[in-house]
Amino acid sequence: LSGVKAGLVSAEVLRREQQELRRQERSTKHLEEESRHSETVFRDKSGRRRDLGAERLERQQRAEGRSEREEQYAKWGKGLAQGRQQQQRVEEAVKEMQKPLARYIDDQDLDRMLREQERDGDPMAEFIKKRRAKESKEKKEKPRYNGPAPPLNRFNIWPGHRWDGVDRSNGFEQQRFARLANKKAVQELAYKWSVEDM
Repeated sequence: LSGVKAGLVSAEVLRREQQELRRQERSTKHLEEESRHSETVFRDKSGRRRDLGAERLERQQRAEGRSEREEQYAKWGKGLAQGRQQQQRVEEAVKEMQKPLARYIDDQDLDRMLREQERDGDPMAEFIKKRRAKESKEKKEKPRYNGPAPPLNRFNIWPGHRWDGVDRSNGFEQQRFARLANKKAVQELAYKWSVEDM
């Protein structure tokens, strides 16, 4: 297996074989040194070289993007408004914890909180409600339809502000209201007829 002759061999033949083995070792020594410090070359199925560092970086970026997306979906699943409310409650709690335990009469936050509370039997509550309603009315409101009374519908939905007043329905709503009125009238007549003898 080692390449030397087996069996009974003379000393000269052994010496030649050992010299030959040393020469081969010396000739391959520089290859051994080069291969010891070289990097392994990885190839794909088609034989092209693979850049493992770039592939690892790409996998890491994909995993980060996936984790960010999952985190975003988790945040959306919990509810954005609820998350904001919870964050606001935490901030208020931290703010309250930083205040001293005893609250005096000149505490502005306590004063504002007590003023915003509505109490039963408060004579000024109606005035404050009117003032707040007036302030909110001054803010821009959505335009509403102003014109002749629109035809009734079963959901009591008011027409949009751009409606021109023309009824373009197929008459179903009017037929439905007529059937309901007719049914009610028949029931009323049946009741009157049934109690007429009494």
